[in-house]
Amino acid sequence: MTHNRRAQDSGRGVTARAIRRAKALRGAGALLLAMFTAAPALAAEWPARAVTVVVPFAPGGFTDTLARLAAKHMSEKFGQPVVIENRPGAGGAIAAAYAAAATPDGYTIMFGSASQLGISPLIQKVSYDPDSFEPVAIFGTIPFLMGIKASLPARTVPEFVEYAKANPGKLNYATAGHGATSHLISAGFTSRAGIDMVNVPFKGSAPATAALVQGTVEMTWGGVSDMAAQMTSTNIRVVAISSQQRLPSLADIPSISEFYPGFALDTWNGFLAPRGTPRAIVDKVAQATIEAAKSPDIGKRLDDLGIAKTASTPEEMAAVIKKEKTFYPAILRAAGLLPPPSN
Repeated sequence: MTHNRRAQDSGRGVTARAIRRAKALRGAGALLLAMFTAAPALAAEWPARAVTVVVPFAPGGFTDTLARLAAKHMSEKFGQPVVIENRPGAGGAIAAAYAAAATPDGYTIMFGSASQLGISPLIQKVSYDPDSFEPVAIFGTIPFLMGIKASLPARTVPEFVEYAKANPGKLNYATAGHGATSHLISAGFTSRAGIDMVNVPFKGSAPATAALVQGTVEMTWGGVSDMAAQMTSTNIRVVAISSQQRLPSLADIPSISEFYPGFALDTWNGFLAPRGTPRAIVDKVAQATIEAAKSPDIGKRLDDLGIAKTASTPEEMAAVIKKEKTFYPAILRAAGLLPPPSN
C-alpha cells in the first residue's frame, strides 16, 4: 500500500513538473514571438518621439553644421523633434562610445565622420568597437585644396613635385595640427609623390592657410572654404583638390587622383546607428538624408561651404568604410602616427 502511494505521488510530481515545463516553454515562445512581431511594429511607428543625434564635435564646425541641416530636414519630414547633442573630445571618441552603447531603437544615432571609425581607434585607446555601428548614410564630403607658394617656379602639381625633388628637405608644408586631416593628406601626398618636406603644424586651419599667404611655407592642404577665399590672392596658387573627382563649383581645379591614380582623400560626414538598429529605421534615415542632399536650399548651403553634395545608401557607406580600413593605416604611417608593420 505504501509502495503504491509513493508511486502515485511520484507520478503526480512528474506530471506537475511536465506541466510547469510546458507552461514555461509556451511563455518563452510567446515572448520570442512578441519580440519578433514588436520590432517591425516599432520600426513602422518610428519616430514616435524625439530623436537625438549625437555629434562628436563642438557647435559651429563643418560636422555640426551638416548635422543640423540634415536634422532640420528629418524633423520636417517625420514631424518629430530631431535634437542635436554635441559631445566633443578625444577626436570624437567620447561621442562614439556614448552612441555605440545606446539602445538600438533609432532614437539615439550619431552624425560622425571617418575619424571615429578609421583614425581614432588606430592612434588612441577608445572604449568602443568601430564595428559596433550600422552604416546609415553619408551626407556631404569635405575635400581639401592644395595651395602652393605663388613665387615658386611651379604652376602645376607635376612641376611642384619636380621642384621639391630638386630641393629635398628644404620645403615646408603647413598643417592644422599634428594628426589633423591636412596633416594626413600632406603626408600621404609627399609619400606618394616621393618628396621630402617638413611638416609645420599650426593650431587650426586658418593660421595654416595664413602661413602660406604670408609665404613662410611652400604648401598647405586647406578646406575649400578657407582656400577658396584666398584664390584671388597673388601669393598662393591652388593646383589640386583632394577628392576623387573635380568639384563642379571649382571645375578648373584638377583632382589629385589625375596625377596619382587611386590617391584621394576627403572626409565624409554621415549617420551611424548602434549595431542592431532595425533595418527599416536605418532605411528611413538614409532616405531622408538622400532627400536632404537633393534639396535646393540645402544644396546651395553646401556649395557655399565648399562641401560636396554627397549622399549614400547604407551599402554604399559600408563600402567606403571598408575601403578606409586599409587606406588609413598607410596614411597614418606616412604621417608618423603609426609604427611600421611588424614582419
